[in-house]
Amino acid sequence: MSFDFITSLVMLYYFAVAGLVLYALIVFIRLGHRGIKALDIYLSEKRGDRQ
Repeated sequence: MSFDFITSLVMLYYFAVAGLVLYALIVFIRLGHRGIKALDIYLSEKRGDRQ
């Protein structure tokens, strides 16, 4: 009986950590996308290619 309880806790912990990793991956991808956009804007302003 206690083995099933421990297994359930380990699985719950595993899914919680996997969810946090997935969330962090999405946040870092969005941050990188914003950084690329900001760099593009900065470079276009430095070149004088204002649109």
